[in-house]
Amino acid sequence: MQTIAKFWRTTRLSACEFLADGSGLAATEFAVIVPLMLVMFFGTVEFSSAVAVDRKVTLMARTLSDLTSQSTSVADTDMTNFFAASTAIMTPYSTTPISSTISELYVDPSTLIAHVQWSKGSVPRTAKSVVSIPTTLAIGGTYLIFSEVSYTYTPTVGYVLKSAITLSDVAYTRPRQSTCVYYSPDTACTTY
Repeated sequence: MQTIAKFWRTTRLSACEFLADGSGLAATEFAVIVPLMLVMFFGTVEFSSAVAVDRKVTLMARTLSDLTSQSTSVADTDMTNFFAASTAIMTPYSTTPISSTISELYVDPSTLIAHVQWSKGSVPRTAKSVVSIPTTLAIGGTYLIFSEVSYTYTPTVGYVLKSAITLSDVAYTRPRQSTCVYYSPDTACTTY
């Protein structure tokens, strides 16, 4: 009988000591929490980087449209300079996944449909092709400078965001110095 009482006393004390002992608790919590925190950290870094690139894509589209709309005429050298200036906006991010195009649109006065007058860039649009524009910009007999920028964002870590994301934006501006911006060697506005 005394042996059973001694056994229960020892077991009870061991159980109390075991429950009171917390020396391995911190290591266990660390092993459970660290992977979750690392995923959250790298996910935040990747998301922040993607947002920054998206803002630069928007700024690049607006810059291309703005630079072109300030001219009365443009030539190949001007376009090269516009694309170079706008590509510098993407610093410090890679510029190889960029696709950008500048086009001039003419809004037909009778149908209010926009047609391409000229287009230059990575994926130029064909002349006379139709481009859908917001109804607020569809003013008959007017011209629009239309820029399109697309960027393929590939995550650095790739664990949280596993595939590439295409970020794109467009910008519309009206010519500022003249009725239209003609493309050299043309010397006047033409309508298709």
